[in-house]
Order: sequence, then C-alpha cells, then structure tokens
Amino acid sequence: MIGGRILHGGDYNPEQWLEYPEILEEDIQLMKKAQVNCVTLGIFSWAMLEPKEGVYDFQWLEEIVDRLGREGIQVILATPSGAMPHWLTEKYPEVMQVQEDGTKNLPGKRQNFCYTSPVMRQKIQSLDRALSQKFGKKENVVLWHISNELGGNFGDSTCHCEQCQRAFREWLKKRYQTLDNLNKAWWGRFWSHVYTDWDQIHSPAPQGEYTMTGLKLDWRRFATEQMSDFVAGEIQAVRTASDLPVTTNFMYFFKGLDYHRLRDELDVISWDNYPFWHKRKDEVTVAMRTAASHSLMRSMKKKPFLLMESTPSMVSWREVNPSKLPGMHMLSSMQALAHGSDSVLYFQWRKSRGSFEKFHGAVVGHKNGSNTRTFREVTQVGERLMGLTDLLDGTVNQPKVAMIFDWENWWALEDVSGPRTDMNYVDSIFLYYQPFWEAGIDVDLVGMDDSLEGYQLVLAPFNYMYKEGYAGKVRDYVRGGGVYVTTYFSGLVDETDLCFLGHHPLEDVLGVVQEEIDAPCEEFPNTFSYQGVQYPAGGLREVIHAKEGTQVLSVYEEDYVKGMPVLTKNAYGEGSAYYLAAEPELNFLRRFTEDLLEELALANPLGVKLPHGVTVSLRIREDQCQSFVFVMNFNNEPAKVEGIGSWTDAETGEICQGMLELGPFQCRIFES
Repeated sequence: MIGGRILHGGDYNPEQWLEYPEILEEDIQLMKKAQVNCVTLGIFSWAMLEPKEGVYDFQWLEEIVDRLGREGIQVILATPSGAMPHWLTEKYPEVMQVQEDGTKNLPGKRQNFCYTSPVMRQKIQSLDRALSQKFGKKENVVLWHISNELGGNFGDSTCHCEQCQRAFREWLKKRYQTLDNLNKAWWGRFWSHVYTDWDQIHSPAPQGEYTMTGLKLDWRRFATEQMSDFVAGEIQAVRTASDLPVTTNFMYFFKGLDYHRLRDELDVISWDNYPFWHKRKDEVTVAMRTAASHSLMRSMKKKPFLLMESTPSMVSWREVNPSKLPGMHMLSSMQALAHGSDSVLYFQWRKSRGSFEKFHGAVVGHKNGSNTRTFREVTQVGERLMGLTDLLDGTVNQPKVAMIFDWENWWALEDVSGPRTDMNYVDSIFLYYQPFWEAGIDVDLVGMDDSLEGYQLVLAPFNYMYKEGYAGKVRDYVRGGGVYVTTYFSGLVDETDLCFLGHHPLEDVLGVVQEEIDAPCEEFPNTFSYQGVQYPAGGLREVIHAKEGTQVLSVYEEDYVKGMPVLTKNAYGEGSAYYLAAEPELNFLRRFTEDLLEELALANPLGVKLPHGVTVSLRIREDQCQSFVFVMNFNNEPAKVEGIGSWTDAETGEICQGMLELGPFQCRIFES
C-alpha cells in the first residue's frame, strides 16, 4: 500500500481558491471530518507553478503541502503537462498538436501537446526537475502522478505534425531496416502503394492514405512509443531528487494507447472510473463492465492498483447525469477494493466555481459544506476504509482464469474491411467475461505478450491477430495441461496484418481446419444445440472441419452448413483446446462456462450458485494463509445467497451460517 494506507481522498485544486483563505481552511477541517488521508495536487497547475517562462512560483503549493502534512494528509504530486499555459503556446506554437487532416490545434483544451516536440519536453522536464528538488523529499509526498489521462478526452490521441512525421519515419527505419521489408510487411504492391523513399511515408489521413492497414497499425504503435518515451522523460525528471514511485491515470478500455506498453514505465497502475450507474434499473451490465475494467488494471502488473478518480455523486458530461442512489457510492467503492484497488480517490474534492466541470460531482459542493448526503456517504466510506487497511494489506486477487485482451489485436480487428464493419472487440470481451462475473470467478485480462503460467483456463475470443511467438506460447500452455478456448475469426493474421497462408498457426492444437467466414443477413438464421438446448448462431459463422480425433460437441442445424461443427474440443498433450465457430449469445456462454468450471473444479469462494445481481471477488494474502471474500449485491433490493456454509464477517466478527441476506447495494466482506 502507498504510504501504508488504503488511500481516501482525491483531486484537490487549491490554486482555484487562493483568494478565499476561509475556503482553504474549511477544506482542511472537512477533509479530517471525511477521513481523507490523501489528495492529489498540481494536475492542471502549470500556469500557477510557472506563470512566466522560467519563473517558478512554488510558495502557494509548499504552504498547502506542508499544511496537509501537519494534518496527517499525504500528497500525490502531479506533473502538470496535461494542460499548457498560454504563454507557452503563444511563444512556441509547435508544442500544439496537429490533427490527422493537417489542421493545427489552437491553444486550449487538455492533452493538446505534441509528445514529440523537443520544446514541450524541455519545458515540462525543467519544471518537473524543479518540483522534484522542492518536493521530492517532503515526508507526506508519497507518489508522483505523471500528467493526466494521456491521449485523453478530446478527439484523436495522436499528433500529426511534421516533427511527428519525421519521428515516425525514423521509428519505421529502426523497425524494418529497409523499405523492401516495409513494403512487404504492408503489402505495398496492392493498389501500387510501393514506397521508394522514406520521406514518402505520411501518417494515416482521411485526405490521403487511409486504407493500408499495416500503416495504420504501425502508426498506433508509434504513437504509444512516443507517449511512453514522453512519460519516461518526465519520470527521469521527477527522479532528479526523488525516489518515489510513479503512476499515471489510465482510462477504462481506452483505444488510443497501448496500456500494456505504457505500464512498463510505471511503478503503480492507476485509473479513472466513471460507470454509468442507474442508466437502467438493472445495474448488472454496468457492474460487470466496471469489474472487467478493474480486472484489466489489476492484471497489468498482477498487483494492487489505485482507483485514482471516481465520482462520489455524478458526472457532468453525459446527456443525462444521475446521482448515485443511496448505498451505491459505498458499493462501487468496495467493488474497486474487491478487484484489487488500494484506494478510493475522487474527482474532485471541491466543485469548481466556474468553467467546464463546475457541476461535476464532488465531495464538497457549492453550498452546505458537510451537510449533504454525498459528504455523509463519503465519510462512511472513509471510516470503513480505515478498518480495512490492516486486513487487506499484502493481499491481491490471484485468478486461475485469464482472458486475452490485446490492444494491437483491437486496433487490427476493428480496422478490417469485412466480413462485417461493426465488429466490436471490447463488447466481445465483456460478453465472455460476464458469465464468470455472474459465477463469482475472478478473471485476469492479459495481453499476448504476457505469461500464461499459473492459469487453469485461458480464453481468447476474437483473437484475430497472432503476434510473433504467441502461437508457440499457447502450444506450450496446452501441452502442459492448460485449457484454451478460442473462437471464430481468430489466428488469421500476423502482427503486420498479413494473412497466414496454408493453415492456422494452432491447427494442431485446436484440431480444426478453417475454411471460410460468413456474415449472413438477418433473414438467414441458423441454430446449434448444446447439452440439449438450442441456441442461435449469430452474425459471424465460420465454416470449419474437425480433424481426426477432435470431438464435435455441437453442429449447425440449418442451411448448407447443416451438420458442420460449431463447437469442438481437442486433446493436446496434457491439456485441451476448444474452438467456437459461431458468434454466441449470452445464454449459451453461461452454460458453456458452467461446464468449463465444472471440468476444472473451479468455483467461487462461497461454493454456491449466486442470484441475479450478486457476485463475489477474492483477495488473497501473498503467503496464501488468509483471504477475504467480497460479496456484493448490485440490486437496489434485498438478495439472499443460500447454502453458503459458515463464514466470519471480517469487519464485525459476526458469524454468518447457511444463508446470507444482503441489503440493497450492500457489500459484506468475509474472512477465510
């Protein structure tokens, strides 16, 4: 745990209130009342920290940091590169991004910086070094927060300026060495798009080259590398006079940057979580997707992560912005802990008086101080976290099930022209994740470059691209006793988006031969049966042939593919591999998942079937001697879990035996 605590607090922007000393004093008193033990400072403070070029003003920040320290409140100190001051963009316009169509951005917004710009790097790193020297040894400063929501919220996450074009060409030279290699990797002879000079290469643009998938894939890789290098530069700068750990706040399943690459620069993974609670009365879909996001962040390093931002009430940027119903703030906070978070932090502590986010939820509003439902519920969370710190210290989830989620596969898959134009990789991940969430089984989300060691079951839905070495890794995993499940439209291309020739790279492991993929229209339905129940075959249907020795578990029941395999199982070495040839629906995956879990003798910690809207998650101490079971009810009504045996409430010591009754939006934590 950072600073030895479960962190509770969030983004604090005292620079907005320097003319209101009474408000700054009130903030300190209210933080203590709400059991806040950590705040993040400086995220968008560049204009206040460096009001003129080379002129630093740290006095206001030092006074705040020291005052917080005297009150026992720790500080996460941010570097302010997320938003540039006007003096910088006026004097050095080359620091601003250029859009893919060539339009140069005007000053303003956030994340509007060119990550390649030498000027931008020099200016922010100079400020970072000064911050390090001033605050790097402060006792209550516990973590560096690099920039903010990299690549984030406003439009394209990449810069297409001439600086970036030159850097892209140099990156390509290192990757491919020769133009001949590049042309082969990008299949440049198609449409006569052969490059004969490196300077002919330009980033993908709507008015230029936008159809060469290898180019688009490498551009995304380059953007991630440039941003990672930018972050590495900031990290090196803050470590001038400090050895504190570093983080940056990720965002959900964010397509713009490969977080599996960015994680290599960081000591701690953190992310910003803003689920759309109460969009529907049934919260299951939102709860499941949020759980998957937490799982993704935990899986980055297989260590506890930080919930860096969340709202204690509402957001301000959707078409409608409901407040959290009573109990949901506590439950959503506990959900983060259940999946491995060591913090509950908010955006924001106090509502801004003006500008874009003045109506975004906060612990303290424009009126009424602590006399609000939001403040009282935040205080309840803070009090509960105090009691959980010692219990959860040294624990993290240790799933036996993994799912392949890979950014490069995402980029390549959704850029395919055919068989459909509406293929959604993340939605497919959620579809396969949901039955495990409903069953109370923790799942890691790992990339193709990650180890599969220690998992009993690995699922790889929609695994269109196979990176170099991935097929061999899977082959070794199954041969050694693992169970591998993959689907239609998998194993079709290599990492430069060139189709494999001859056969599937894992044909021997899967025991099937792919022939073609069909995307039929709605008036051409098909079905398949599994365990005596009929299910629809969805909008993608692959024609495959089972090799000798492969079990056929289900077949198409209609049309010209009648009798051909839909679901197969092949023994390979000590393990086995399943192949699903047709797009499934959730009810089939529920039954199939149930059978997989039974085959592997995997069950949730309670060992029972969970009612709708109730799930569990398990944090285990590193020495395996103790674990904590979070039982969460995402229904706004009571729920009962029957047949659970005998359990001890980790917080109250109460013994719960036989049946567990949960109130609306309640979370109980049991020790085992």
